Amino acid sequence: MIEFGNLSFDIVWDSLGLVRTAFHHTVYCVAGTQAEQSSWNSITIFKLARISGKRRDLVPKSTGDDDEEEEDDDSSSSDEGEEDEENDEKQLPVLLTRKVAHEGGVNRIRAMSQNPHICASWADTGHVQVWDFSTHLNALAESETQASNGASTAISQAPLVKFGGHKDEGFALDWNPFVPGRLVSGDCKNSIHLWEPSSGATWNVDPIPFTGHTASVEDLQWSPTEANVFASCSVDGSIAIWDIRIGKTPAGSIKAHKADVNVISWNRKATCMLASGSDDGSFSIRDLRYFKEGDSLVAHFEYHKHPITSIEWSPFEPSTLAVSSSDNQLTIWDLSLERDEEEEAEFRTRMKEQANAPEDLPPQLLFVHQGQKDLKELHWHSQIPGMIISTAADGFNVLMPSNVESTLPAAEA
Repeated sequence: MIEFGNLSFDIVWDSLGLVRTAFHHTVYCVAGTQAEQSSWNSITIFKLARISGKRRDLVPKSTGDDDEEEEDDDSSSSDEGEEDEENDEKQLPVLLTRKVAHEGGVNRIRAMSQNPHICASWADTGHVQVWDFSTHLNALAESETQASNGASTAISQAPLVKFGGHKDEGFALDWNPFVPGRLVSGDCKNSIHLWEPSSGATWNVDPIPFTGHTASVEDLQWSPTEANVFASCSVDGSIAIWDIRIGKTPAGSIKAHKADVNVISWNRKATCMLASGSDDGSFSIRDLRYFKEGDSLVAHFEYHKHPITSIEWSPFEPSTLAVSSSDNQLTIWDLSLERDEEEEAEFRTRMKEQANAPEDLPPQLLFVHQGQKDLKELHWHSQIPGMIISTAADGFNVLMPSNVESTLPAAEA
């Protein structure tokens, strides 16, 4: 687990391999600050290299008399284990950063998958800006060992575009996965604007917004199969589906939660599934094939007791998703699992006195991560199966739970 600062962030697509399974890992990200004074804010472009990992036993081995017979076997591998530990210590993770000054706090930041050096940021000043970070990413790629000073002064750089047509600040932002440069941005005054790329590094932003929600647009997600379709969620408790070819009103809308809908995630593997997280701590899964009929609800969970702050489907496993909440927990769920009472009884017998697990945990709950304060955002790495990066008020975490395994075959990095 690695930790350092910032709030909204995104993982930058890189050229190190499509499906990387062998340690050590390297990741690139962009992250934004929300500082006390507007002039203190910045975007950090960073590279985290030499990420290593160790598999830990789910149930620690006891140290009773029964283990004496295994002592010889354990000692035969102890020297090898100590050697691995020494090698890990010699190759500690390396963090390299570049900072760019940003006007106002960064509510949300997103990197374009087709052109990863292009990023969009939502500022609390009410502006949406598009940036070219190619110089910084190239500099980080060329450096392997020299970590920059985290407190270094941010450089000044002009954005490619600065749009001030929104009537208020916002949080919703998403790049289109099919049309490079196509972008949607939503604000706290219930308006959504469409950005279309133009010749050169410019964009045409439609001044007439998409409207249909009655309150703040909290999140936006383009369809993983349709270049002209996107979904939105709102403080009004609804989820809407839009088609940019048929006008500025929703193609369909439903009341999804009793409270604000904070976040949504469209499943890239099972593309009919949409997940949503609410301010009341609940999250739901819907099958969009039955969206208009009003009976699209597939599953509803109320495990978390505080607002859901982020939700995202795994890019490798169609039934797996991760959720973060203001209750300081990050959870991973596998919707394909069902309760197995015999297996549960066996597990509890193995655990004995080492843990006192609640009796009413949902069988779909795979993993719980605690320790971060005020969790804000999480993302699966699209090129490293099982890796999740999360951010909170007290720093970043990089984790790879051993019980979240991809079924994909191993591939070279």
